[in-house]
Amino acid sequence: MAKRPHRTKRRPGKGTRDGGARDGQLRGRILDAALRLAAERGWQRTGLADIAAEAGIGLDRLRAKFASKPAIVNGLIRRTDERALALGAAEGSSARDRLFDMLMRRFDAMATDRAGIAAILRDLCRDPATALCHAPRLMVSMAWMLEAAGLSSSGPLGLLRTKGLAAVYLWALRAWLADDSRDLAKTMAALDRGLRQAEALAGLLNKGRDRTAKAAKTAAQKASKGGKRRHG
Repeated sequence: MAKRPHRTKRRPGKGTRDGGARDGQLRGRILDAALRLAAERGWQRTGLADIAAEAGIGLDRLRAKFASKPAIVNGLIRRTDERALALGAAEGSSARDRLFDMLMRRFDAMATDRAGIAAILRDLCRDPATALCHAPRLMVSMAWMLEAAGLSSSGPLGLLRTKGLAAVYLWALRAWLADDSRDLAKTMAALDRGLRQAEALAGLLNKGRDRTAKAAKTAAQKASKGGKRRHG
C-alpha cells in the first residue's frame, strides 16, 4: 500500500494571521500616504501614481488594495469606523449620550489626520458627483455607530435613524473643520445640538425601542416571574 506523503504540520491560522497583519499594514501605509499628499497639494491634484510613490510601492500593489481614489477615501472612512468601534460599547445612560460618545470617538480618531482629511473634504465639496459616491459608505458607518450605541439599524426605523444620524454627523463635521480649540468645544456643541434636534423632530432616538432598555426590561420581567414561581 502506498504511503501518504509526509507533510510538515502547520499551526492552523498562523499564515492567515500573518498575512492579515501585513495586508493591514500595507493598507495603512497607503492611506497615510494619501493623507500626507492631500495635505500638501490638495486631493484633486493627487494622483494614484503619486500615492503609490509616496507609499513606496508599485501601482500593481496599490491596485490590489484600492481600485480608485474614491476607494481610498472609503478606506479612510472604514479605518475611522474601526478605531471608534475598537474602544468597545458606547458609554452613556441614554441613547443620545451613547451616540454622542460614538461620534466624538470618530472626531478623536481623525485628529492626527486632520490636515489631510480637511483637504479631501474641501475638494469633495467642489465635486458633488464624486462626493455622492461616498454616501453609501457613510450610511454604513452610521449604521455601525447606531449598533455600537445599542440602537438597531435594521428595518424602516433603522434606515430613518441611519439617515438622521448621517445628517447630524455631517453637521458636526462642518463644525469640526472650523474648530481650532483643543477640547473641541464647538464640535461637541454642534453635535449635541444636532442630536437633540434629531431626537425632537425626527424621533431618531425615541421612536421604536432602544435595544439596551428593552433587554434590561426583559431581564427584569423574567426575574420577576421567576421569583413569583419560586415564592408560590
